Amino acid sequence: MRYLCIHGHFYQPPRENAWLETVELQDSAAPFHDWNERINFECYARNARARIQDDADYIKRIVNNYERISFNFGPTLLTWMEEADPATLAEIVAADERSRERYNGHGNALAQAHSHLILPLANERDKHTQIRWGLADFEHHYGRPAEGMWLAETAADTATLEALAANEVAFTILAPRQAKRIRKIGEDRWHSVHEHSIDTRRAYRCKLPNGRHIDLFFYHGDVSKAVAFEKLLNSGQAFKNRLTGIFHDHHPQLAHIATDGESYGHHHRYGEMALADALDRVEQDPGVELINYGRFLELHPPEYEVEIHDNSSWSCVHGVERWRSNCGCNAGRAGWNQTWRGPLRDTLNWLRDQLIPIFEVEAEDLLRDPWEARDRFIHFLLEKRSPEALQQFISRNCYRELEKDERIQMLRLLEMQRNAMYMFTSCGWFFDEVSGLETNQILQYANRAIYYARQVSGVDLHPEFVERLEKTPSNAYANAAESYLKYVAPARVDLTRVGMHYAVSSLFEPHPQHYEFFNYVADNEVFERRVAGLQRLVIGRTTVRSKVTTSEKHFSFVALYLGQQNIIGNISIAMSSTVFSEMKRRVTKAFESTNLGEVIAVMNEYFGSNAFTIWHLFQDEKRKILREITNQSMDRAAIYVREIYNDNYQLMLGMQQSGIPVPMDWRNAVQFVVNADLIQLFGTQKLSVSRMQNIQLEMDRWNVGITDTEAFKLRVSERVFREVQRLRDDDFRAKDLRRVNDILTIVRNMGHEPDFWKTQNFFYEYLRDAPERGTDWTLEMQRFGDLIRVRTEEEVMA
Repeated sequence: MRYLCIHGHFYQPPRENAWLETVELQDSAAPFHDWNERINFECYARNARARIQDDADYIKRIVNNYERISFNFGPTLLTWMEEADPATLAEIVAADERSRERYNGHGNALAQAHSHLILPLANERDKHTQIRWGLADFEHHYGRPAEGMWLAETAADTATLEALAANEVAFTILAPRQAKRIRKIGEDRWHSVHEHSIDTRRAYRCKLPNGRHIDLFFYHGDVSKAVAFEKLLNSGQAFKNRLTGIFHDHHPQLAHIATDGESYGHHHRYGEMALADALDRVEQDPGVELINYGRFLELHPPEYEVEIHDNSSWSCVHGVERWRSNCGCNAGRAGWNQTWRGPLRDTLNWLRDQLIPIFEVEAEDLLRDPWEARDRFIHFLLEKRSPEALQQFISRNCYRELEKDERIQMLRLLEMQRNAMYMFTSCGWFFDEVSGLETNQILQYANRAIYYARQVSGVDLHPEFVERLEKTPSNAYANAAESYLKYVAPARVDLTRVGMHYAVSSLFEPHPQHYEFFNYVADNEVFERRVAGLQRLVIGRTTVRSKVTTSEKHFSFVALYLGQQNIIGNISIAMSSTVFSEMKRRVTKAFESTNLGEVIAVMNEYFGSNAFTIWHLFQDEKRKILREITNQSMDRAAIYVREIYNDNYQLMLGMQQSGIPVPMDWRNAVQFVVNADLIQLFGTQKLSVSRMQNIQLEMDRWNVGITDTEAFKLRVSERVFREVQRLRDDDFRAKDLRRVNDILTIVRNMGHEPDFWKTQNFFYEYLRDAPERGTDWTLEMQRFGDLIRVRTEEEVMA
């Protein structure tokens, strides 16, 4: 029998601020908040609802690709998805469940070593922890033990394979060039192989020095490369032909490839559709059967054994040198070199080794077995650090019930170790420059580990860490320390800065008495807010607590908003309740008498002159408040621009009719007004066809366009989705659907094609049991299907 398997490695580098544990706004991902959100929209979610089209490019079926491919998701990506898109995560898990029904209990999902470390370069403890964390994360999400595990960059050596086997991992997938030699099981003679001579159509057994074994699959290199780099995903038929072209005469055999999962929709637009189409064509081929690796091993255990090249990988022809030396592999920035990779690896190895004795010494009175507790720490993290999970963790790993300070110490120690592993995430070495975003990300983890080390032991490793970075070269700066001190070190957050952030944000938050933000919680003992026109005053005593370590601080604060971006605040951790009451009375009295100078004088008297401002806010909150402030100004500016438009409209029209050029400033006013009207129309206003027609007329008349086409198309698609969700409502009539259709027709006539992915999903499901509502309704339904390219014929939907 001929079997076929496609593996997708779905992964994104961690993007969370290491201190706030949230992904902050990334402008380069616009109109999305960040790159995780954008790639999820373009790839992960789309593969859960992939389209199969007919010859006229209408959607005839929507399928879940994950049901028919082998896949792994990075654990840190799944953690993000749990909060950001639980519906897609549910589809992924359901796909694994259905694949188990299809393949005799063998699911499509594989585990992944947790934090995308290059395991051959990790020490022995980190190897095992990363594997155990990955397996625990897998079982948490999929509800079953993993059979196979994906290694970051498929980087492997014998010690890594031993660690996998010791943790009962049955198989992994490697690149063909990682195979060194093979022989038939039971024979003595080995045969050398290379990436073009290894037969990728079978499984191999790798016998290990520790007496165990692990089974290996070597993916087909040429077809995998064609998917990633040669536009093979331009055609589902061509994709299927290349896949089945792997087969040869002998049976049984497995044609299989492995690529980044992001190829299917992100790197290659509509790649998920090519994948769905190719899989559909395979399923119609009686000579080929889709399968996953676990099921293939059950049916056809290895007949050959293999040895691998140690320290090899799929994305570096030099083995694992891309993650520790200037090997020549890079992203192609001309004139730059990667001599920084070795010193950076050495610096982080040094830091890791400095943290080990701190961990062991400080934890010995708290944890029965500190390293075993680190392995188990993942279960606490997966339970979102809940109080119940913390108590279970303490009961299982500690000598006794811990006092509050001891509990904080224990959590800091384990978080220090977590960050010490995260700082080796492979992406930090993959690209061209030590000051790049990915490297700054892992240096954030290093920074936080250093911070915890000082908290738990008093040992300050930061000065020597910076000295070592000063010896690490950079292509863009004098050395790595310069960019680190500019971009990474300032991101450090302590509870005092968190208190400052809370004090400023409480000026604008509607319900600040109990406020959860990022991985902190603020609870007020006293809180009072006064408003006088644009000016605002907040006074409070609050406790800010870390959700990560449960540590907390008590603050007294005052913050004064003077308008625009002008905010002045003060905070104290030492003010008594008596002094606070006196200060509160005097500040309030000064504010109510409109004497802002006196307010500031009293603040200085009680807190000193060390004030903080809006610029102390964390990035997303800072932007949110500045957006509120600028929106007030923009509202006034919009009124003024609209007055220019209205006052001069007849004059502009006359000039145009007389062939006289209309001044550019007036045309800019027209563009501003029509774009503002579009925002309103697709916002909360009722959709009006006549209003939309007038806007189109104005744009054509004055030859002006959409200011931000991507944002406009996203706004249209979101509004249409909200409208179409009302299809199930009894009061949604044919005339309502006609209005949506008329609006979409105008948008298309304007030359814009919004992405109706969510609407298509909903409409496709709705058609399965759509009620009959008469001829007008049927006609509008068919028209809507045409506009969003979904077939509405009953036989197609059956």
